[in-house]
Amino acid sequence: QVLLVESGGGLVQAGGSLRLSCAASGRTFSNYGMGWFRQAPGKEREFVATANWSGGSTSYADSVKGRFTIFRDNAKNTVYLQMNSLKPEDTAVYYCAKSWDSLGYPRPDAYNYWGQGTQVTVSS
Repeated sequence: QVLLVESGGGLVQAGGSLRLSCAASGRTFSNYGMGWFRQAPGKEREFVATANWSGGSTSYADSVKGRFTIFRDNAKNTVYLQMNSLKPEDTAVYYCAKSWDSLGYPRPDAYNYWGQGTQVTVSS
């Protein structure tokens, strides 16, 4: 069983920055890809970013490319999402998830463990 706990969400003005963290339990964190997804009210959960087991391969949704960065510290069992130049449309609950293997995928069905989510609200 894997427990994922997100933190770092909050209220920020447009143009500001936030860094989300996701701490994972267990000793096999470094074997698996990790991803960040988000869900706004009334919308489906959507892909944000993903990293493979080492963090050496990453991918992003077009809507966040150039503004968000995913990175991981395997020694700390933690994956991060640095969010810069935030926009009101980034407002959502953000979830981290563990992939079913060492790679990262842009679809939620490739992830078998999810955190509880952290709220990010960007005011205009």
